[in-house]
Amino acid sequence: MDEILEILEKDGRASAEDIAKMLRKDAGEVKKAIKKYEKEGAILKYKAVINRDLIRDEDFEVRALIEVNIVPQKDLGFDKIAERIYSFPEVTSCYLISGTYDLLVVVAGKNLHTVSNFVAEKLSCLEHVRGTATHFLLKKYKEDGVILKHKSENNKRIAISY
Repeated sequence: MDEILEILEKDGRASAEDIAKMLRKDAGEVKKAIKKYEKEGAILKYKAVINRDLIRDEDFEVRALIEVNIVPQKDLGFDKIAERIYSFPEVTSCYLISGTYDLLVVVAGKNLHTVSNFVAEKLSCLEHVRGTATHFLLKKYKEDGVILKHKSENNKRIAISY
């Protein structure tokens, strides 16, 4: 992968000037390359990794990883049903995977009930969906290569003795 893309993938806030210094290139050349990558769709979005545990508020979201078993459509494979699934606003990510299940779908909702309702009322009843397995995220330790710090817990675990 291009060095410019590698730097931006690690730090989306890196300026063209900073990247040019790191790579010993002309800043104009780096800006031109970045614009080209954006226009071609190689760079889709710049993203901040948020540690939601440190900013919990009333907008707290529940996230779930849902494994989906589907029947591929003739001449379309998995793509058409995957498109139908990732079109739901609750779906934040959708991947074709190997193994027992075919798709891994990441879903966000306000609470457990909204996520479970999504699975029961929208996802599971789709024509080509054969089955699902839902895993709720309980705690994140690392995301996109960034280790997430957690609030110190005053309620330490109680030692158990026998």
